[in-house]
Amino acid sequence: MSSQISLQQVKRAFLDLLLPLKCLGCGREGDLICPSCRQSLPIIKLPLCQRCGATSNEGNLCHSCVNYPLTIDGIRSAFLFQGTVRQAVLHLKYRHLKAVAAPLSQLLAEYLGSHPLKGEIIIPVPLHPKRLRERGYNQASLLAKELSTLVGLPVLEDTLIRVKDAVPQARTGSAIERRRNVQDAFSCHRGLEGKQILLVDDVCTTGATLDVCATALKGAGASSVWGLTVAREMFALSPK
Repeated sequence: MSSQISLQQVKRAFLDLLLPLKCLGCGREGDLICPSCRQSLPIIKLPLCQRCGATSNEGNLCHSCVNYPLTIDGIRSAFLFQGTVRQAVLHLKYRHLKAVAAPLSQLLAEYLGSHPLKGEIIIPVPLHPKRLRERGYNQASLLAKELSTLVGLPVLEDTLIRVKDAVPQARTGSAIERRRNVQDAFSCHRGLEGKQILLVDDVCTTGATLDVCATALKGAGASSVWGLTVAREMFALSPK
């Protein structure tokens, strides 16, 4: 099975070299996300919950963050998980189109330029070693490395470790299930005393994964942890 997967990955990489780049939104040749589609990417409407970053009209904190306080200092996402952004993330995550990490990271850098967040070190949300072997790469790591080059912040890998191979979050049916699914899933193997961490991932839904990561990072001494993702998935999850 592993040799078959490797052969498929080689074939995809070879085709990527031969075929011209096409926009994942409109199919126009030239860029993976063309200038026209960049102008119409789905932004998150204000006002935001100041903690989890979801659209909220309930004051500084949304109902969920009031009832289930987060450890993370805040989560921000550049766009909604829709349209061209959704296609780009899915191609990066599941279809081995690693080249799309570059334009997505450019969008993250532009977001940081207009919405600065505290951070002196970038840390990607890690995959469990088993899933990393299956996929062959960590999409959050690709984004973090590209973003590091653009904003001039160092990346620390192998600091935050995923120690629990939990069920993928997309298969869970409620916010509480997501929190339980990733509980104690991460460990930090390096002291981070006083460091301000920018935690990078591809998509945020409830913030459960980012929050558990923040718990591990703060347990290692980090003074602040802000989560930054390309996209935010906005749909109703059962609270139970």
